[in-house]
Amino acid sequence: MSERTIFLIDGQSFYASIEKAARPELRDKPVAVGDPARRNGIILAACPIAKGRGVTTAERVGEALAKCPDLVVVRPRMGTYIQISLLMTRIYEMYTDQVEPYSIDEQFLDVTGSLSNFGEPAEVARSIQQRIQLSTGVWSRVGIGPTKILAKTATDNFAKKRPEGVFVLNQENMERELWPLPVHQMFMVGSRMTRHFVRMGLHTIGDVARLELGDFKRKMRREMGKQSDIQAEYYWQTARGIDPSPVVAGIRKKLKSIGHGKALRAHLYRKLEDLEVVLLELVIEVCRRARRHGVMGDTVHVGAAETDGTRSSYFGRQVKLQQPTALTHEVAAAALRLLREHWSGMPVARLSITLGGLADDSVDQLTLFEDRTKTTSIERATDRLKDRYGPAAVMRASSMLESGVARERAEQIGGHYK
Repeated sequence: MSERTIFLIDGQSFYASIEKAARPELRDKPVAVGDPARRNGIILAACPIAKGRGVTTAERVGEALAKCPDLVVVRPRMGTYIQISLLMTRIYEMYTDQVEPYSIDEQFLDVTGSLSNFGEPAEVARSIQQRIQLSTGVWSRVGIGPTKILAKTATDNFAKKRPEGVFVLNQENMERELWPLPVHQMFMVGSRMTRHFVRMGLHTIGDVARLELGDFKRKMRREMGKQSDIQAEYYWQTARGIDPSPVVAGIRKKLKSIGHGKALRAHLYRKLEDLEVVLLELVIEVCRRARRHGVMGDTVHVGAAETDGTRSSYFGRQVKLQQPTALTHEVAAAALRLLREHWSGMPVARLSITLGGLADDSVDQLTLFEDRTKTTSIERATDRLKDRYGPAAVMRASSMLESGVARERAEQIGGHYK
């Protein structure tokens, strides 16, 4: 079997690059994406100029401005970012039908069967880079390898640091290029795992790779216990670039549950009636998504993170329904009952609802006492209005209360502004 050629393509400073491309006057200025109205909000992305001034992703907006007073903070437009990510996918599909999104700004491509049409791997990579930049204004970096893990590693550790933004990592140069790197730069090795490796005397990726698998497993067992064999095999294979997983076109898998959550300002959510407003809004959105996917569920789970400033706690409780449903009033009745029974009374910092035990909604159990078919038709009509005119087109009156969050959520995607 011939060796595969896999790309992992990453959009540099993706959100910030899109904003700079849309506003040419920001080209030579430090730009970060975040909410400029909230100094305690976080930086979602920073352009290379801003990073050169010390601005980092995930730090507070106020901290970033303290480091870089002339930083331009731009409010995120998640809908735009998603559309550009999809445009990039379509460009990649001009080169291969094997395209697997990894995140909004990273995608795997298997170009093994395309090289005869487009040239050598580096040539194909440069062609894609140019097409992406002309179409979106985003500069991309391309890691190339015979496996997904090597392509990802090539992007993160090498391509991002090179002006041309392209790097090939394979069996020929892996020992020279990859193995000398510190072990914390190995894929999926965080600070906790790094401490384990250091205690085992494994300071570089090569220290792991050069061990025989049996020896490495014994070290891991002494450090982490008998249950560590699966982890040991994973890290040993990663260090050697072994990864049999294919590039799978698309990412959709069978849904097991549908959930929604909302972070809250705890000091504002101390009363049950206020929490009930938010929970109902979350139920409405979960049921809408369930109907969109053609499923209904028979298990309702409610979770809440509580804090009074000094103490913190969490509860998560679920209940089995008599029959599967995606009707708002049926899910809401179960969810509200769980909240009333298990909420301790402390202010709530996060509230979530999940509908599980999903099944196809093409067959529904009728009842003698309620016209569920009519209710479903009404909710689907409401769904169509929201799909056409936006989620704020039809709202419950309770969402107009001060405690409601649906109006704010209607302007957001994934908790960020569209």
